[in-house]
Amino acid sequence: TREEADDGWGSLERLEALSERQARVVECRYFGGLTIDETADVLGVSPATVKNDWAAARPFLLRELERTATQ
Repeated sequence: TREEADDGWGSLERLEALSERQARVVECRYFGGLTIDETADVLGVSPATVKNDWAAARPFLLRELERTATQ
């Protein structure tokens, strides 16, 4: 729904305020469908950095989405 999409973008914006690179990783991986290596190439970082950012961003976004779902 429109509301769910708005919650998702709001969560991504909150992540971006904390870590712009993690937000870019989410955009590339989730919305762009890029692999770890493709994301690393696009962002100019190592695949290990993408893996670390992806691992950190996913639980943050999950908590954010759960929080907005209960409001």
